[in-house]
Amino acid sequence: MQPQYEVSGVLNAHWTEVQQNRKYNTWQLRTLHAVRRCRSAALGAHVDGCTSCGHLRISYNSCRNRHCPKCQGAQREQWIQARQAELLPVPYFHIVFTLPGTLNALCVHKDKEVYNILFQSAWHVLNTFGHDHKWLGAQTGMISILHTWGQTMTLHPHLHCIVPGGGINKQGKWKTAKSDGKYLFNVRAMSKVFRGKFIALLKEKLPGQMSVDFINDLYKKDWVVYAKRPFGGPQSVIEYLGRYTHKIAISNHRIKNMEDGKVTFSYKDYKQAAVKKEMTLEATEFIRRFAMHILPKGFVRIRHYGMLSSTCKAACAVVIKEQLPPMQNHTKPDKKIYNPLQCPCCKKETMQTILRFHRRGPPADWEDIAKKLLECLV
Repeated sequence: MQPQYEVSGVLNAHWTEVQQNRKYNTWQLRTLHAVRRCRSAALGAHVDGCTSCGHLRISYNSCRNRHCPKCQGAQREQWIQARQAELLPVPYFHIVFTLPGTLNALCVHKDKEVYNILFQSAWHVLNTFGHDHKWLGAQTGMISILHTWGQTMTLHPHLHCIVPGGGINKQGKWKTAKSDGKYLFNVRAMSKVFRGKFIALLKEKLPGQMSVDFINDLYKKDWVVYAKRPFGGPQSVIEYLGRYTHKIAISNHRIKNMEDGKVTFSYKDYKQAAVKKEMTLEATEFIRRFAMHILPKGFVRIRHYGMLSSTCKAACAVVIKEQLPPMQNHTKPDKKIYNPLQCPCCKKETMQTILRFHRRGPPADWEDIAKKLLECLV
């Protein structure tokens, strides 16, 4: 169902104010400009025609920006299908590394450096505990996904990690974690190592930018590492990935109203058992919070490490699948992703783009032109 209100609508209604606000950098403005024009006449349109049955379909062009609420569905499904073939017949754990609010100001001004340190610190923790014979004594791996927001779009940087419940030892054999599948590593011990490694990297990468009091305050904080229960099976991992990989700060479906320069949206209050509530913000504040989660240009927010990295996963998969039986999958298969080549009428993969229009829109006789062009292709 098409949402009544969209982020693009908020941006378009207040675009002059956004342009005049000097707090937004060039990259943020470019991203917001792309989001506000997505699937509108401003980006032009194209006509696809079926060479089998002659069906015509006209569509507005997408901005394809990774921060756009309208462009994540197809990208998410394609990414999930690629990962599905890589799943191993082993238990997986979900671990979350969260930065304390003390670092929020630094995240705003040095986002690229701080978020890179977050990735490095999380992998250092898991890799160190993995190689420790007290816990595992093997090479483990990690798929990590950066989220920077909370439910109300405030800054809340945290890393969602999917970690196999074991690893490959020096003899090239699969070794299951010593916890009998209940947990992977001790979260209190991981929290302390995470804090120490992050602060050490912070002082190394951003020398001279933190006072002694600031560093001491970071050491006093209880850094949160949260380990959820292991997934039920490979399909549960896929369902999780579907929810989190291409998620953005807010979806269009959460926006409930736009009125008198204000935006109302729904959120879950996790301090009160995830009760669903609504919040109303000035439109300019809503846009500011949305822009706060625009990542630096070229920043990679989904990363693979260890035995799940691109250089190791193929060889590790062969070793593990030879040693372990396939896991039973009792859940329903994923829904099929949208295929732009498939004709909605005859269901054949025979759709081709035959006409493109700029932002002025198509001519009045576009259907006649499209039909003649389609006849030439048949």
